[in-house]
Amino acid sequence: MREEFEDEDDIFEMTPALGVVKPLCDLVTEMRWFSTVSEPIDAETRDLAERYCEGLGFPDTTPALLGDWEDAAIAAESGDYNSPAWEAEEQMRAYLTEEALTQVDPDTLEIVMAHIAATVAEAATLGAEEAANYLRIDDMAFVQAATGAAVQAVHLAALVLIVGLDEDHPFSIRFHLFERGRWPIGIMGQSFNIF
Repeated sequence: MREEFEDEDDIFEMTPALGVVKPLCDLVTEMRWFSTVSEPIDAETRDLAERYCEGLGFPDTTPALLGDWEDAAIAAESGDYNSPAWEAEEQMRAYLTEEALTQVDPDTLEIVMAHIAATVAEAATLGAEEAANYLRIDDMAFVQAATGAAVQAVHLAALVLIVGLDEDHPFSIRFHLFERGRWPIGIMGQSFNIF
């Protein structure tokens, strides 16, 4: 049975391991989600993308700009869920989840992650809607897909924090790409597709 909280911040005080997640939850409400999608990849974004690929085990992968929504949609829809990159991410996610559960009980972790997901979804949806309006994307699927990717990225970044790993973890780096207003879609072949 879930506890009721007088203040949303109470959920981060249930266990010391969760205190590190509150700044992330605060940050996602202030971010300019998807504010630089389709723009050329600058040097800092390229560096982050290369570090992500290397950390995931794919050092020869090259960041590739997807310049319009149609290309991004094709890449997002045709992602190979059995690809080596997907498998590497899944193994990392499973490991982090297992480690997080050694520090936080399952019910508490579920409550915190649900709170984070709701917070991210609200902020990222607004950002995706603004990007869709700006780019004249008349496709609700864009908003839904972008928001879903944002929620997943923050979930994974939160696990990294709970487990106590550093900023060089691939999931932290992927979150920083979102923080820069991008949508890192994923690795396909030798390309790391970024919208």
